[in-house]
Amino acid sequence: MSAPSVLRFSCFVTGTDTGIGKTIISAALLHLLARRGLRAVGMKPIAAGAAMIDGRLINDDAELLGMASNLAPPIALTTPYLLREAAAPHIAARLDDVTISIEHILACHAQLVEMADAVVVEGVGGFCVPLCVSTDTADLAQRLNLPVILVVGMRLGCLSHALLTAQAITARGLTLVGWVANMIDPAMEHATDNIAALTDRLAAPLLGIVPNLAGISAATASVHLDGPALDQLLTRYYRVRQTGLP
Repeated sequence: MSAPSVLRFSCFVTGTDTGIGKTIISAALLHLLARRGLRAVGMKPIAAGAAMIDGRLINDDAELLGMASNLAPPIALTTPYLLREAAAPHIAARLDDVTISIEHILACHAQLVEMADAVVVEGVGGFCVPLCVSTDTADLAQRLNLPVILVVGMRLGCLSHALLTAQAITARGLTLVGWVANMIDPAMEHATDNIAALTDRLAAPLLGIVPNLAGISAATASVHLDGPALDQLLTRYYRVRQTGLP
């Protein structure tokens, strides 16, 4: 008799730009996954902007994902490229004399998938940010071939950014499975109308509207995500693998 199957879920979180809340939404997703009893881990394959503290490089985004995870794999797996300069990845990598390899990221992700029930992979910057001379984040997403969740930073101009990003995701043969409205500009006018416009135009469900809150955490952000919609994603996109031989 074969051993019980293990449900494994992995998704790719991208955004309309940098600084629009991909990390807090990814952390909120991890929080919900962990609350469902899954071994959940966040992966930030490329983190640009790190400081040396107590003898090790620290990046705030990578740290937040680590705190929201209920597994603690080596950072060499969860953030294989931890770069010092807070700049576009291809620039930060050049300054650190590093070449970003998609193959290496894929290998790290494969190891995390074997350790965890759920892996949330957060992209860097927007969907098409360059990683080196010949590759960008869209190439990485395409090679990972995961369902994509889009974080829309709600501010003036976000409609075009969101719709263009959705088109780019589809053009890579990937599936946009949901999007989150993150209210990064609390003074945005006509926010409700903008969310309605995106709801009508994006071929994916709205997974939540996260307000602009002081001291927001993974737990407080998760309250504003649609738990039943996440459960539907799990049901549709988990991967079943055998853990033993007959």
